[in-house]
Amino acid sequence: MSQLSRLISILTLLKSKRLLTATELAKKYEVSVRTVYRDIKKLENAGIPVYSIEGRGYSLVDNYTVPPVQFTEKQANALVTAEHIINQSKDSSFVNDFNEALTKIKSVFKTSIQEKSELLSGKIHVFNWEYEELSSNALSEIQLAITNFNVVEINYQKANDSSISFREIEPCAMYSTNNKWILIAWCHLRNDYRAFRIDRIQHYKILATTFQDRKFSIQEYFLSSPYREHQ
Repeated sequence: MSQLSRLISILTLLKSKRLLTATELAKKYEVSVRTVYRDIKKLENAGIPVYSIEGRGYSLVDNYTVPPVQFTEKQANALVTAEHIINQSKDSSFVNDFNEALTKIKSVFKTSIQEKSELLSGKIHVFNWEYEELSSNALSEIQLAITNFNVVEINYQKANDSSISFREIEPCAMYSTNNKWILIAWCHLRNDYRAFRIDRIQHYKILATTFQDRKFSIQEYFLSSPYREHQ
């Protein structure tokens, strides 16, 4: 990769992430940390408002606008492929939000790439052999609750159980397996972490009440507690 390409790529990354360390950038571009320091200096000299937070990394000043990016044909194809996979999701809020975002992204495709991506889209099909009638429309709102630390009230129905239980939870993380979204949350009723299938949440309410960040690590959770739908 040429230095110019690397500088443009670093600028795009800085806009897409809150903080980036010199070590992360060096590893990504397979250059030395010293080279990253020089690259950052070149961006600063070019008038790009990069600032550093000692011990944490680099970021861009809020509201700085990066010129529109151009997508390669392979990148456009990857997005089109992702569209087909995501459209298999059982959560309509997630599907709708993704498709709205993708429409905005496609608006900056060059005409030639747009035509080829449309051609490829008609030649892709994703089968879903594990069909279930259960679906949801909560994923997007629950994601907001995770990032804004809002307490959520839910009415939850476990598998093979007709009863519905009321829970007050602190949503911490989520993951997908077998085309199902699983929410990991601190349950006030059980006073412990519990896993909830989002498509089994019968009703939910995002409260204005916020909770203290428990510094939950999904990686540590998997090491200590493999997935199971908790009671």
